[in-house]
Amino acid sequence: MLKNLLVLVLFSLAVVFGSQHIQPIIMVLVSWHNWISQLLLQVFAGGEIGSAIRSLISLLVIPLIFGIIPTIIYWIARNRLFPYFMHVAWVVWLLQTTALIVLRYHT
Repeated sequence: MLKNLLVLVLFSLAVVFGSQHIQPIIMVLVSWHNWISQLLLQVFAGGEIGSAIRSLISLLVIPLIFGIIPTIIYWIARNRLFPYFMHVAWVVWLLQTTALIVLRYHT
């Protein structure tokens, strides 16, 4: 329990002091999300279901790509599957989703 609390405090400090440095990375994630969403606009209809499918796919593509890149590198180096694929995908998904929510309600 104390170890988890210490990790939470350290991550919170990293976010507070590192937010200026990570902001450009977050903005790149959001711009890639918007670009993919615009590409999918040509494929899916503008209705409610098409918009939901487009949003879902554009929200999932970037975390999966960011998870696949280290997986391929790990496979080339070790010839085994990367054990942290889903961890990487979840972290990128959480960052992307948080950024999208903040940008949507900030403006």
